[in-house]
Amino acid sequence: MTIPAQAKPAPASERDVLLKVDGLVKHFPIKKGLLQRQVAAVQAVDGISFDVRSGETLGVVGESGCGKSTMGRLITRLLEPTGGRVEFEGTDITHLGTAKMRPLRRDVQMIFQDPYSSLNPRHTIGTIVGAPFKLQGVNPEGGIKKTVQGMLERVGLSPEHYNRYPHEFSGGQRQRIGIARALALQPKLVVADEPVSALDVSIQAQVVNLLDDLQDELGLTYVIIAHDLSVIRHVSDRIAVMYLGKIVELADRKDLYTKPMHPYTKALLSAVPVPDPKRRGVKSERILLRGDVPSPIDPPKGCRFHTRCWKATEICAVKEPPFVALETAHQVACHHPENAPDQAPEDTKLLSVAREAIDVVSVTTAADVADAESADEGAPAKEPEAETTDATKD
Repeated sequence: MTIPAQAKPAPASERDVLLKVDGLVKHFPIKKGLLQRQVAAVQAVDGISFDVRSGETLGVVGESGCGKSTMGRLITRLLEPTGGRVEFEGTDITHLGTAKMRPLRRDVQMIFQDPYSSLNPRHTIGTIVGAPFKLQGVNPEGGIKKTVQGMLERVGLSPEHYNRYPHEFSGGQRQRIGIARALALQPKLVVADEPVSALDVSIQAQVVNLLDDLQDELGLTYVIIAHDLSVIRHVSDRIAVMYLGKIVELADRKDLYTKPMHPYTKALLSAVPVPDPKRRGVKSERILLRGDVPSPIDPPKGCRFHTRCWKATEICAVKEPPFVALETAHQVACHHPENAPDQAPEDTKLLSVAREAIDVVSVTTAADVADAESADEGAPAKEPEAETTDATKD
């Protein structure tokens, strides 16, 4: 499959950073009354900054409603930002109009979350996957049909599916069709908005492995949005953790999972089940955060996580923590981080909410249950050992 040459690549000095986001903001106005006056705003994304290097995969995780999907639509310019700056290959695309964005659509594409609603049920698969070629005026060698059939085969579908309709496919196959459409023009940046969350668990691994293989084959750069920490760990080079419209931690995959610095990240990681029945005698502690996520219409002052944080002090309620690098390539926004020096050691007075912020639950594994049962069965045989131990202590 041959695609006509795209725009000339950026100079070597600028090629490392493909996408740069600085202070990105998106507020959705809330209007009431006959005159539709704005009375408030949903602060979906509120001042986030990061960059994505060419060829890497940036994972974005967080609870539902934290602004992940909105952020993805902002950097692909499907939504107009309220403030901040988005640069793609050194070009400011923050407020480009439809006509000026059209050439950049070849290089920036999006895979949508729901494979059922993102495909037009009235169009055949050939029309859906071939649409980018017609919209961009691209005439590939061999014709559009041959190119589309080659792309379908590349994502694990049959070329014979060209004339079929979306309702004839399963959820996993529809997601592969969405992937084929996004990659048809071989873009440089692909934003995948929870690409496997709507799929069966048995299909998720296949789609994740497909994205990995296509990245190696086509030299793609990914921003993958998900709430499944296991999926993110498998595919990402770096991971950004979002909470209530803010990025609270950004680090390499290994650093984030071995020594999380933000309390929210630690709570998220504690909820990931570890299917290892051989961990005899090892009990994991699961942090259960109390309370609900505050409303993005009126987020808390200071640190937005302080209403649910067990380390929150007075400074957390009044001063927003700066997003700084406490270690190389490990940025965090927290006054009292985990696995790092305290950034506000003089402030030791806990807030009243902090004393009741969490429950720590000891999770017993199947191996622990087996040990307990075997101990009960052999209890009479172990009594002499206990007496010997007591005698030794005396």
